[in-house]
Amino acid sequence: MNALRDKNAGVSIVLCGQAGQGIQTVEKLLTSILKASGWNVFATKEYMSRIRGGTNSTLIRAGAGPVRSFINRIDVLAALDKSAGGHLAKRISPHTLIMGEKEVLEGFGDKGSFFEAGFSQAAKDLGGKVYANTVAVGALLRLLGIPAEKGKEPLEKFFAGKSDEIIEKNQQALKKGFEMAEKPAEDFGAGLKLSGEPDVQGKMLVNGAQAVGLGALAGGCNFISSYPMSPSTAVLAFLAQQGGQFGLLAEQAEDEIAAVNMAIGAWYAGARAMITTSGGGFALMGEGVSLAGMMESPLVMHAAQRPGPATGLPTRTEQGDLELALYSGHGEFPRIILAPGTLSEAFSLAKKAFNLADKYQVPVIILTDQYFMDSYYNTETFSLEGLDNSPHITETDKDYLRYRLTENGISPRGVPGFGDGLVCQDSDEHDEQGRITEDLELRVKMNDKRLKKLEAAKADYVQPSLEGAEDYENLIICWGSNYNIVKEAIELSERGDTAMLHFSQVYPTPEDALAAIKKAKKTAVLENNATGQFAKLLKLQLDFEPDEKILKYDGLPFAADTLSEKINEMF
Repeated sequence: MNALRDKNAGVSIVLCGQAGQGIQTVEKLLTSILKASGWNVFATKEYMSRIRGGTNSTLIRAGAGPVRSFINRIDVLAALDKSAGGHLAKRISPHTLIMGEKEVLEGFGDKGSFFEAGFSQAAKDLGGKVYANTVAVGALLRLLGIPAEKGKEPLEKFFAGKSDEIIEKNQQALKKGFEMAEKPAEDFGAGLKLSGEPDVQGKMLVNGAQAVGLGALAGGCNFISSYPMSPSTAVLAFLAQQGGQFGLLAEQAEDEIAAVNMAIGAWYAGARAMITTSGGGFALMGEGVSLAGMMESPLVMHAAQRPGPATGLPTRTEQGDLELALYSGHGEFPRIILAPGTLSEAFSLAKKAFNLADKYQVPVIILTDQYFMDSYYNTETFSLEGLDNSPHITETDKDYLRYRLTENGISPRGVPGFGDGLVCQDSDEHDEQGRITEDLELRVKMNDKRLKKLEAAKADYVQPSLEGAEDYENLIICWGSNYNIVKEAIELSERGDTAMLHFSQVYPTPEDALAAIKKAKKTAVLENNATGQFAKLLKLQLDFEPDEKILKYDGLPFAADTLSEKINEMF
C-alpha cells in the first residue's frame, strides 16, 4: 500500500497528541529539515485552550511546488496519544499510514495502515523520554526518503545553546528513528524522494504574526501598546523582541482601554503607533476608536479574529469580527479596513497601514485570524521596494489651524514642539483651531470634512486580485486568510470555468470590483462566519448579492481538498 502521494501532490503529515507532549518540537525540527532539504513546506495547528492535556494537532505539508493551505487529507499520522484516533477520525482514510506506540495504535481499530514505533523505548535507551520526539523525527525522515544526514545541521541549530552531550544524544535519537522506519518504508512503499531545490533553502520561513510584525517595522512603527490576548499576542511578543534593534518601544498596558489611548497619545506626539488585540479586546477599545475619529488621529489596529461571542473559542479561528471593525466606535467617521490573504500581503499591508493612517488621519484596521497567525510557509523575501515613510506632519506657525476646513477633508497635522503653533485636540466637537464649539452649522461642516476623507482615500485603494480561469463563468469571492485555500481548491477542482476574486481591502470596498463580479454567470461568497458579514457589506457598498454563500464557523479553517469537491458540486 502506498501511504504517500506522488511528488506533485506532495505529502501531508499530521502530528497529534496532548498539549505538553512536544508536538511543537517535532513540528519545528521537521519543517526546518524539510526546508533545508529543498522541500516547500507549510504548517498550521489547531489546539485546545489549555496548557496541558486535551488533544491538539499540527499539519505539515511538503512538496515540490508551493504548499500554502490547510487540507483534510492525512498521508502520515504521527499519533502521540490514544485520543488521536477519535480526534481525527473523519480525516483518516485507508491510505493513511499511522505511526505510534503499540498502546496508542490500539485505539484506531482497523483504520488506515499501521507502523508500530517504539519511540519511548528508544528514548529510554538513550537516557530519557525527552529524546522520544527526535526519534519520531528520524522515523518521519525515513518515510519521506530524506537521508538522515540532512538532519544533522538543522538539529544542531535547533539545539544551539544546549550542551554537546545533549546535541549528540539527539543526533543518535534521530538515527535510531531513521533505522526504526527502514522496514515500514519498504513495506508501505512510502519513500517519496524529492530532489533538493536550492531556491527553497534561500526563502523565508515565517508565520502570519511575524509577517504582520515585520510589516509594521517596515512601516516605521516605533511604539506598540497592547494587552495580551490570543491569537494576537504573538505580534506584541515579536515586536517587543525586535524593539532594541529597531528603536521600538513596547508597552504591555494594564488593559485594552489604556492600550488604545496610549497609542493615540503616541501619534499625537509624532510617533507611529500600533495596537494588537482580538475581538474581545477590540470591543473594549471602541471608545478609543471613536476618540481617534473625532481627533482625526492616525491609528493602526491589528485584530486577530477568533470565535465569539464573549470568550467563545479562544484558540480557534473565525472571520466574525468584520462588522465589529466596521461599526466600532460611536458616531460617524471614516476608517480603512485591510485583510491580508498571504504572508507577503501581511507584510506589505501592515507597512501600508501606517502610511494610510498618517496620510488620511484615520484609524486603519488590519484583520487577520488565528489560522493566519499560526500558519507558516516558505516565501520570497519581503520587498522594501518603494518604501517611503515620510511623515505627513506640518511644521506649525503662529496661525496654525489643526482642523482647517479643506476641499479633500485632510487638515494639516502638526505635533507639539514642531513649530510655533498650538496643537489643540480633544474629544469634543471643535472649531478649526481645535477648541470646543456648539456652533451647529460648524458641526455639520466638521462632520462633512471628516467624511470627505473616504473619497480622497480612493487614490490608495488596494484592488482585489483575480485568480483562476480568465474566461470564467463561476466566481468565488473571498477575503482575508482564505486566499490560498480558495486558490488551491480551484486548482484541485480542475475547473477551467471558475475563478476567485479576493479582497485584501474590505472597507471602503473598491468599486472597480463590480466589473469583475458582473462578468460571472454564477457567484458565491465564501467566509468563516455564520451570517455572511462580507456578503452584507458587498450589498451595502456595491449593491451586489451573490447566488450562493459558503459559510464555515466551527472554529476550523476551510480545507482546500474538501472545498474543491464542493466547487464541483456547486457549479
